[in-house]
Amino acid sequence: MTKTIVLTGASSGIGANAAGRLAAAGWDVAVVGRNPERTRAVAEKVGGTAFLADYDRLDEVRALAASVAERYGRIDVLANNAGGLIHARGLSADGHERTFQHNHLAPFLLTNLLMPQLTDARIIGTASVANLFGSLRIDDLEWRRRPWFGGWQAYGTSKIATILFTQSLAQRGFEAYSFHPGYVATSFGVDSPLVRFANFVSRGGLGISAEQGASPLVHLATAEQTGVPSGTYFDGLKPYGRIDRSAMKPGVADALWAESARLVNLV
Repeated sequence: MTKTIVLTGASSGIGANAAGRLAAAGWDVAVVGRNPERTRAVAEKVGGTAFLADYDRLDEVRALAASVAERYGRIDVLANNAGGLIHARGLSADGHERTFQHNHLAPFLLTNLLMPQLTDARIIGTASVANLFGSLRIDDLEWRRRPWFGGWQAYGTSKIATILFTQSLAQRGFEAYSFHPGYVATSFGVDSPLVRFANFVSRGGLGISAEQGASPLVHLATAEQTGVPSGTYFDGLKPYGRIDRSAMKPGVADALWAESARLVNLV
């Protein structure tokens, strides 16, 4: 029986690469992206179905969930891969800090809305080793009380949220994993002066290929057994990656879930 993956952030980078590899292996790929032309081009190339959503708007996430649920009665893998570094501080259409909404609130909402289709699914979240320079505070999830510093700490904090969300899904009986893909030579952080400088100095040679970065995602989607407990965070293909100590505080995962549910009106 053909397996189905809903893959967000699939219009470029590691998402597009993973979409192609999974489609070649016989998977039915739901290609989710923000840019209409790129998303449809990837879907056409891999023989998948294009779904459009801008994570700057939670109403589009709700519409995405409804469209996916209408198309698929059952999902084998949900890969929450969309998101990234946002250099300039700003608010989404919903009034949330954009990094936090794109990297956590939107996938949190999408996953919760698709739970009827995810009964026996595996859920994968694209996290980052950048979680180590974040600091998650339930009283400042949207980084409004702390210096911005080009968005890097806010980005790292959002990836702590990705890891904790995965752990919370595991605690609720889902099979879920998060992973760091490595620093991939894609459009990541294209608005960041630091990233532009690093790319200039390295003459565009900074980072690994999209194919290398996609390998952990493809592995976690296709492996019959991962050999580690649900909720595990992988650094590349290696389990038990390092996690910032702010994620270790007692009760923080439950508190993050409760506050996230409140912010997206799921309570």
